[in-house]
Amino acid sequence: MDLYEYQGKQLFQRFGIPTSEGRLATTPAEGRAAAEEIGGQVVVKAQVLTGGRGKAGGVKLAESPDDAERKAEEILGLDINGHVVRKVWVESASDIAKEYYLSVTFDRGVKHSLFMLTTEGGVEIEEVADKNPDALARLHVDPLEGFQPYQARRLIYGAGIDDSNEQKQILDIIGKLYRCFVETDAMLCEINPLIVTPEGEVRALDSKFTVDDNALYKHPDIAEMRDLEAYPPEERAAREKGVTYVKLDGEVGILGNGAGLVMSTLDVIALAGGKPANFCDLGGGGDAQGVVDALEVISADPQVRSILFNIFAGITRCDVVAQGILQALSQIKLEHPIVVRFDGTNAEEGRAILEEAAPPNLHVEATMLDAAKRAVELAA
Repeated sequence: MDLYEYQGKQLFQRFGIPTSEGRLATTPAEGRAAAEEIGGQVVVKAQVLTGGRGKAGGVKLAESPDDAERKAEEILGLDINGHVVRKVWVESASDIAKEYYLSVTFDRGVKHSLFMLTTEGGVEIEEVADKNPDALARLHVDPLEGFQPYQARRLIYGAGIDDSNEQKQILDIIGKLYRCFVETDAMLCEINPLIVTPEGEVRALDSKFTVDDNALYKHPDIAEMRDLEAYPPEERAAREKGVTYVKLDGEVGILGNGAGLVMSTLDVIALAGGKPANFCDLGGGGDAQGVVDALEVISADPQVRSILFNIFAGITRCDVVAQGILQALSQIKLEHPIVVRFDGTNAEEGRAILEEAAPPNLHVEATMLDAAKRAVELAA
């Protein structure tokens, strides 16, 4: 789950990481009130779950409350990379002497947390890694050993930060950021930029924060931060039904049992010359209600022209899934052509059940490639 900047900063503050004073506003009038409370120059920043807001005009400096109201009015309603701005963060303006980059994320390759620190902040970290990799200090933290202060010192020296005052402050921030990362079950905690003011104060000017969805049951306060309006309607409906679904931009709806199988299905659809409309994982079962919920979500997408069921039976049986599909189709009216591919336990029995009792818009194929080709053909 991705958090907005202001939500990430709220969590930073909870762990003692210094940030600038700010207020949330959803209307121009609230933007004016926020600027009055903060006083002085403020920055009005669009709150969207995507990058590039500065280039899109989503970050503006305001000299006064009147100006903040005007800037909020200009930003609210903006479309930034497909995300409509519905709230802004009004924050006290900061004088910046230096910009650094600091993050901790999970490195799946080595199964350790990974710190990254560079003095080249304020730009995309991928750009730094590509053009000047030596400027980027990296350090893994073994989860069994845990974070140790010497690791933060090694990271600071590796990044080439030699001011003793900055070193002391960043050392403290690194330790707090790791606590924040671990105790919120985050997948990414990024500060870009981590600024140094002319007076030598170090603080987080921005926040990029991603929390592991699977851990949200342990953090009901963070789970409540999810903004459902920021997601496509199909994903909102899927979440309400408990269906694992991600909207894509193709025309072939995909439904499989298992994330790996669904990912493979996306590739095979592309190989067959089509474009997948979604990622939808039915999970290990194939009960009728699960199929109904998934079909309702997939068929609600106006881009979908055909639907491909790709089922590999191991935990469940293909004949049980086939009965679930037929029961589901008896409960909802679906005009889309449907292609089903079964493999695994009782695959032949499952195919026989569908071939005998299926409606005319349902097609059964023996292999994944044949099923993909048929689904792409029917979507054309």
